[in-house]
Amino acid sequence: MWIPGLISSMAEKYRFMRETFRKRLAFGKSGIHGFGIFAKLPHRAGDMVIEYTGELVRPSIADRREHFIYNSLVGAGTYMFRIDEERVIDATRAGSIAHLINHSCEPNCYSRVISVNGDEHIIIFAKRDIKRWEELTYDYRGVVNDTESEEQSAKLRVPRSELTDWNGE
Repeated sequence: MWIPGLISSMAEKYRFMRETFRKRLAFGKSGIHGFGIFAKLPHRAGDMVIEYTGELVRPSIADRREHFIYNSLVGAGTYMFRIDEERVIDATRAGSIAHLINHSCEPNCYSRVISVNGDEHIIIFAKRDIKRWEELTYDYRGVVNDTESEEQSAKLRVPRSELTDWNGE
């Protein structure tokens, strides 16, 4: 979605993402699980897709909330995104629609913590080109602050569609 040369700084990309996500994304019934987020417009690898927002809480509070919801509200889900050992974003009751993005071991997105004007934000980025109406996914087990690790991992991965059976010959 970025027009090369026109939007260059992280702050400009962040502002553009926030101003346009309603035009670019929709939620609906997922073929993976429950509801999901879908691209209304194509996205290119590296695009900022959406910010994961919610209430910033300590891990001990997140653990208590998760335990309460699982034990008292049958079928209810929690939407906790652990930033680091000290901070968790709880999007269970408030936040963006990003909490509806489903998990995949072969995702089309990844998450990163970025700094814009001194404030940290969890951003979901396109890992590869994403087609119109494709469901967004990311690996829930991903490390949010390790960009180098993600880049190395992406270089080593081979999509399942490119794998062939190996007979040991």
